Amino acid sequence: MAVGNYRKTQVLKSELITPNYKRVVLGGTDLQSFPSGYESGYVKLLFTKQGDVLREEEAFEQLAKKNIMLRTYTVRAFDKATATLTIDFALHTSEKGASPASDWAKAANLGDEIIIGGPGATKLANPDAPWFLFVGDMTALPAISCNLEQLPSTARGITILEVTSEADIHQLNKPDNIEVIWRVNPTPGQNSPLLTAIQSIEWPSMTPYVWCACEFEAMRSIRRFLKREKQLEKQDMYISSYWKYGRTEDQHKVDKRTDAELEGQ
Repeated sequence: MAVGNYRKTQVLKSELITPNYKRVVLGGTDLQSFPSGYESGYVKLLFTKQGDVLREEEAFEQLAKKNIMLRTYTVRAFDKATATLTIDFALHTSEKGASPASDWAKAANLGDEIIIGGPGATKLANPDAPWFLFVGDMTALPAISCNLEQLPSTARGITILEVTSEADIHQLNKPDNIEVIWRVNPTPGQNSPLLTAIQSIEWPSMTPYVWCACEFEAMRSIRRFLKREKQLEKQDMYISSYWKYGRTEDQHKVDKRTDAELEGQ
């Protein structure tokens, strides 16, 4: 296929890392043109609005009908030598029972095809910061993992991660002086423990670089704390919502845009 930034891929590997976290490795000749250096960036997975994987033979017809639905996922790793792309999925089920990307990942088998778009820009912390604070739920775990792996070995700081169950806690590849704090929340999108965990840590006197991504309402409460209580400036942090409880990705985009406009006033 390889039309513009859209590429057809096939599943080469599909494995559970934890009960609610799955890794899918994609391959195929189209990925030979995928650029290197986009770990922590994103790709778009293409589905029809009915929640089915978009097939190559129907792609142009469905595009013409505007019957396309995109879902955004982090580039966990890309190996140029083997043209293989790794995507990690936080598995979930929406309230309405339709989670096309998560459902696809749960059932992904060797040889299954999916069209991807991208990649989009990377989201990396400032490597020169005196210390780091990474905060996120399971949707941000792939990007946080990319960040941790690209930090200098001398980096210091704290990573706070919200997971769905105790069984989702696992070993991360990180600098020795990055402490990892795990918080379990069996109801993702509700009662997030992230802000409380941030408030409970000891803050060094030097200004950190904060990297945070999580559910929309949790993100707003954390952002308010960082700006008002910790007096952090825009250049001191990357903070984003990766999803919003009870909203589709398309609805969430509208909410994010409104929030950004209000925040900029």
